[in-house]
Amino acid sequence: MAELTALESLIEMGFPKGRAEKALALTGNQGIEAAMDWMLELVAQKQREREEREEREALERERQRRRQGQELSAARQRLQEDEMRRAAEERKREKAEELEARQRVREKIERDKVERAKKYGGNVGSQPSPPATEPGPVPSSPSREPPTKREYDQCRIQVRLPDGTSLTQTFRAREQLAAVRLYVELHRGEDLGGGQDPVQLLSGFPRRAFSEADMERPLQELGLVPSAVLIVAKKCPG
Repeated sequence: MAELTALESLIEMGFPKGRAEKALALTGNQGIEAAMDWMLELVAQKQREREEREEREALERERQRRRQGQELSAARQRLQEDEMRRAAEERKREKAEELEARQRVREKIERDKVERAKKYGGNVGSQPSPPATEPGPVPSSPSREPPTKREYDQCRIQVRLPDGTSLTQTFRAREQLAAVRLYVELHRGEDLGGGQDPVQLLSGFPRRAFSEADMERPLQELGLVPSAVLIVAKKCPG
């Protein structure tokens, strides 16, 4: 059997013909061993280049991931800041509306005080309502008509506070119970120790706790005319 040439030996070992020819030529046809060393070094160099390329691509992907994460975090922070700003503006608007509503009620009470002062004279806060004139006795008669029910346009309210003191004020019969509650709240800094929660009003007898719906009803409709005693309920702790 004829001895194989160096090229044939390399091809038989599994190397591509073109690469084997190039290896023999670049090594000066110094034999199989020199050609194999050249080809193995070429394979190792390509492996290193591929690993370096993959490492660069991995680093670039990581930089992109971090950059996208930072952009997403910044977008979330801007969204949260916008939501907090809108919530603060909404709370500010609601507070302003509440203050305006309370101011309107205070102004209404002050106008009513001025009207009562003009009508009765003196300090309305301490001016008792004019005593109701009870109808005199009617002589008995077989044809006597039943007495007509008197209509009152004023209502004298006494409010008993938890500390044992009381407030007395005169209101119009058509005023809502909310005006009485606000009058008590305006004196809370002196008599009830301050606070922001609305007071709870109770009737004296029979005992009844007035609801928020009752606050919109006129005093005469609640049976508090011509005079009544209300009690400020003590609040439970906590």
